[in-house]
Amino acid sequence: MSTLTYAVHDSATMLRRNLKHAIRYPAVGFGSAMMPILMLLLFVYAFGDTIGAGIGGSGASGGDGRDPYVHDAYVNYLTPGIIVMGVAAGSMSTSIAVCSDMTEGIINRFRTMNITRSSFMTGHVVGSVVQTMLCMVLVVGVALAVGFRSGATPLEWLAAAGLLAAIAFAVAWLSAALGLISKTVESASNKPLLVQFLPFLGSAFVPAESMSPGLRRFAEYQPFTPMTETLRGLLTGTAIGSSGVVSLAWCAGIALVGYVWSRSRFDNRSKSSGKNKR
Repeated sequence: MSTLTYAVHDSATMLRRNLKHAIRYPAVGFGSAMMPILMLLLFVYAFGDTIGAGIGGSGASGGDGRDPYVHDAYVNYLTPGIIVMGVAAGSMSTSIAVCSDMTEGIINRFRTMNITRSSFMTGHVVGSVVQTMLCMVLVVGVALAVGFRSGATPLEWLAAAGLLAAIAFAVAWLSAALGLISKTVESASNKPLLVQFLPFLGSAFVPAESMSPGLRRFAEYQPFTPMTETLRGLLTGTAIGSSGVVSLAWCAGIALVGYVWSRSRFDNRSKSSGKNKR
């Protein structure tokens, strides 16, 4: 068997291990879907009419005093941002899982086994992407229940899923690196908070043009704004422009930084505790 074949086989083994853990403790994996769902419900039912009217919606009020046009328009605007935020929220479980393995002794057993060194990290990252995508199916289901309507074609839905998988892959590698530099599980759960907070400072909830000048410039140049605009364009039919290419470039850059950083940290820790057999 070639080195690549060994690496794929060992990574698949580690992936099965992580997925079995996710099945055994579903609250940990699907817990990352709860925050975007709660935020979706909060902004739709508590703030949706006010924010929707503020960003340009208008129409005739219904019998309950609510404007159905504003409500539906804001749900369609908000949902892509909530989905991207959910992908970012999934990073926390990756950081915790990696730190837990590194601090609870199981990694020392892996080092004594004839497994490819990279398979440990690859299994965590791919497992995180799978769990995150499943959680986003749940988020989309709730969004449809509260009024989200998409005119996307099957090809556009497929492109949207590919974009979300790319974002999840990039964030998972960065989160894995954060887990490796954490000494405790508690600190590992706190480090990804900045990543989870960034969508709030983008165009997830309101257009960047409506923000103050300083915040608007930050929102326009941070990674989650083009990601949100690309997903919004795919799902609602609005123009994407260059945001698709920019989003993929950000995903590639974040994934590369996370991969190099995590491999470097993992190799350094391995050297201090012994090397794998291959």
